[in-house]
Amino acid sequence: MESDDKTAKLTFETALARLESIVESMESGDVPLAELLARFEEGNKLLKLCEARLKDAEIKIEQLKKQKDGVAFAPFDAERGA
Repeated sequence: MESDDKTAKLTFETALARLESIVESMESGDVPLAELLARFEEGNKLLKLCEARLKDAEIKIEQLKKQKDGVAFAPFDAERGA
């Protein structure tokens, strides 16, 4: 789907701003039902994207903290370990 591709390429900040805009428009109560459902669907995709980006950032931070503390783990090389 083309809109899914566009959504996946958004930065966290852009996706969050769009999500906030959707929520505000839905809360206004002036949105017809069909459009409300479409916005809910888009908002759900944006929410999942934001959650994934935050999880990736959390993992990256944990990796950086481990490296800083000298506990970085390198992938095991089976050929070298034999």
